[in-house]
Amino acid sequence: MAFTDLLDVLGGVGRFQLVYTALLLLPCGLLACHNFLQNFTAAVPPHHCQGAAAHAAAAGNSSRAWLRATIPLDELGVPEPCQRFTEPQWALLSPNTSVHRAATESCKDGWVYDHSVFPSTIVMEWDLVCEARTLRDLAQSIYMAGVLVGAAVFGSLADRLGRKAPLVWSYLQLAVTGAATAYFGSFSAYCVFRFLMGMTFSGIILNSLSLVVEWMPTRGRTVAGVLLGFSFTLGQLILAGAAYLIRPWRWLQFAVSVPFLVFFLYSWWLPESSRWLLLHGKSQLAVQNLRKVAAMNGRQEEGARLTQEVVSSYIQSEFTSIRTSNSVLDLFRTPAIRKVTCCLMVVWFSNSLAYYGLAMDLQKFGLSVYLVQVLFGVIDIPAMLVATATMIYVGRRATVASFLILAGLMVISNMFVPEDLQALRTAQAALGKGCLASSFICIYLFTGELYPTEIRWGWASPQSMPALGAWQRPWSPWSGNSAPSCHLWPLGPPRSWLGWLSASWLRPAMHPWWRPLR
Repeated sequence: MAFTDLLDVLGGVGRFQLVYTALLLLPCGLLACHNFLQNFTAAVPPHHCQGAAAHAAAAGNSSRAWLRATIPLDELGVPEPCQRFTEPQWALLSPNTSVHRAATESCKDGWVYDHSVFPSTIVMEWDLVCEARTLRDLAQSIYMAGVLVGAAVFGSLADRLGRKAPLVWSYLQLAVTGAATAYFGSFSAYCVFRFLMGMTFSGIILNSLSLVVEWMPTRGRTVAGVLLGFSFTLGQLILAGAAYLIRPWRWLQFAVSVPFLVFFLYSWWLPESSRWLLLHGKSQLAVQNLRKVAAMNGRQEEGARLTQEVVSSYIQSEFTSIRTSNSVLDLFRTPAIRKVTCCLMVVWFSNSLAYYGLAMDLQKFGLSVYLVQVLFGVIDIPAMLVATATMIYVGRRATVASFLILAGLMVISNMFVPEDLQALRTAQAALGKGCLASSFICIYLFTGELYPTEIRWGWASPQSMPALGAWQRPWSPWSGNSAPSCHLWPLGPPRSWLGWLSASWLRPAMHPWWRPLR
């Protein structure tokens, strides 16, 4: 008998599972706000050099004339963002007049920003433009580096302390560091607190999904995994609405961080995984939790009959596979699990590289960043509905392969659309992003089912690949100021190849979960 059989006896997918899953997935949804927050808090508004103070008196009453005489224009007739004339070129004020080879210099006196859309961003506050523009990407990479470190730290703690304790701490840490990010006024402090916030992403996602999977009977796991995806979609839509209503970046940062204090308070009510408790010799507490579950599901009689011996009999087969010491090396100990781990790490890395490459710099599409954020969120809904059906009736492996191939084809086709057709390019990119989001959720669920309970924290290793992929995205040679078609090129062909790879190497999920270890 398996532990899932005991859950079926105690009500299956009952009231407890529904409430428990909802309380865990709500914070996961708001994590999307922090993942994509810099689309708004680090938005780059139109800007140009501040005029030299020595020539300020010559500006007169016409700021437009002053701008024309002091700032050169680019090929599109827009003021250059990083150059100014050494001396005002008053001849340019005459119609049909041009100046050739006029001396220019960098913006020594700062910049003037357009505040019409974004009243304040970190770019405006710390002048992260021109020579300092890489610091903007550095801030996002530091956040993703925190996700990478958090996967190792909170994953290991989840094995030693259980799923609940690291989860509760992650909620508190995110609330405190998020508020501190909005309060302190230096860029270095901003990066430090963003790193600590990134760590909590792994702590919340890993432990929330583990708790959902371990309290959910087998027949409910697919829907629970897809609901995680829908919670991320909801979070992206909430972010678009919150950013539209709250324009100053500090207030926006504060607004998306405070709710985690509420999550911290109610998380004390959430019971620890009884499966983990049983595997670590805490059968008395496991029985108490199971009786509460039975009562909430309306199965008081079944709960009253539970004893430590009865509960242990349902999980006895899992004790035979437990090692006295677990480490990340368990993911590579046997040929079968080694092949699965290596394949998952490659798929995780490349999937995240494409996903965050599309979703973390929405200004490249040339449309309203609020509209693009909504579109990128809404497109996930039909994509995940299709993913739910295919995971149930076709399987995880075919679903992962299909969505990766479709995402690659969308990105490849996007490169051949003229850059002046921004609406079409954005729609194609949104479709590709929807496919990648669906494959993400499937891989999360697939990974959790392929690994046994006693080393499930170890999927911090393959799960850390998204952080690594997103961390290196801003520093890749095809990001930055390159044309959209250039920065999309590496996101296309790898998707098709990885679709074939996942279909060829990943074996279907099997139950019991520990069978792939053999």
